[in-house]
Amino acid sequence: MMVSQVIPLWQMMTVVSVSTWILIAQLLSLTQKIRSILQPLVNRQVEKEAPVILSLQSIQHPSLDAMFTFASYIVSVEFYTAFLPLLFWSGHEWLARQMTLLMAICIYAGNSIKDLVSAPRPPSPPVRKFTPTSIEKESSLEYGLPSTHTINTISLSVYLFRFLVMRADGLQASMLWPSGLLLLTATILVIYGRMYLGMHSPVDIIAGIQIGITLVVFWCYVEDYIDFFIMEGKSVLFFWTIMAVLLLAAYPTPKKPTPSFEYHTAFNGVVLGMVWGMRLKNCRHLQDAEALPILHSWSASIALLMKRLLVGLPVVAMAKLTSKYLALRSITWISIFVGLPIRSSTYLPELNGPRALKTKESDPISEDEVLDNYQRSFWPRFYHLGFMEPLDVDTGVRLLQYAVLSFSVVEVCYLFQLLKI
Repeated sequence: MMVSQVIPLWQMMTVVSVSTWILIAQLLSLTQKIRSILQPLVNRQVEKEAPVILSLQSIQHPSLDAMFTFASYIVSVEFYTAFLPLLFWSGHEWLARQMTLLMAICIYAGNSIKDLVSAPRPPSPPVRKFTPTSIEKESSLEYGLPSTHTINTISLSVYLFRFLVMRADGLQASMLWPSGLLLLTATILVIYGRMYLGMHSPVDIIAGIQIGITLVVFWCYVEDYIDFFIMEGKSVLFFWTIMAVLLLAAYPTPKKPTPSFEYHTAFNGVVLGMVWGMRLKNCRHLQDAEALPILHSWSASIALLMKRLLVGLPVVAMAKLTSKYLALRSITWISIFVGLPIRSSTYLPELNGPRALKTKESDPISEDEVLDNYQRSFWPRFYHLGFMEPLDVDTGVRLLQYAVLSFSVVEVCYLFQLLKI
């Protein structure tokens, strides 16, 4: 049997093309060259627009701070990671699949451009940067252009309204326009709030709006094709897993470390786990979770959803904790066994050896420190081909952890069927 009969030719060509692009981009240092052109232009614009931010901040009040902080949270990665299980468990699996995939595209596009350009946020001072929560503090460590909050808000609001217009069965016309007005209000609050909080300049917002509109229009054209491929396509799991790893490798290296890559890795894992879960669920001919009777009885819907949450949340929490432990141990030992130089920025700092004792991120990594990891492997001589940066095992752990979390969200629907809830 030929390989092309098992794996479609277009999938092999896609993998080869992306791999070739990654290699060429690294050899030619394309990230640094593109950054050297774009970054000075954006930097000057950010400096020019500082008075605009100051004028928006001329009216300040604690209630405004709280409102705009909350508006920013409802389009964060953390919020959607928690919100998407509700879509699956409420019986809206088609919508949940589409919004998960669209969110992943938005996060990858926005964060990769952020780290590619590496443009600063508004200068503080004079601009007041308001970061009252840990989520905002971590978000402030990212670069500025484009505003990913704006990208996410524009894309998901437009897509959700389109879904309500075209696909939501039984939705009364009297409920449609209030829903649209609510989405529009939330979008305006998020966009204005990012500047009010001192997190973005107008140039970041404009770029975010343009990217968000482009992505949602693109997704509306391809959503049915992608969904059919996931549910009925050939060698889906193999192809999607390979592409998930390649997307990590294709991500541009920022000027300095930021949380942006971690956000992409997490949601990349969410999509990977969802694809595995939906495909296996489809192969076993399992039905979607029964839709909640929201249009007929709110009390019945809330009662049924609470039952599913009581069953599903402990399962998902256990899956996340167990997967983190197993992934951490397995990836670490496999890397050591095959002789790959490894490090851990968060989970296992003891892997870093002398590096863990250094206090400055700017301290160079010596070749002796990197080669120290080779001494722990069984076959160091086969891999000692030259100096290479150690691999961060946290990336693989995070990818697998969120993949298992998402997979469990899909699979727990089987428990709902067994328990008849």
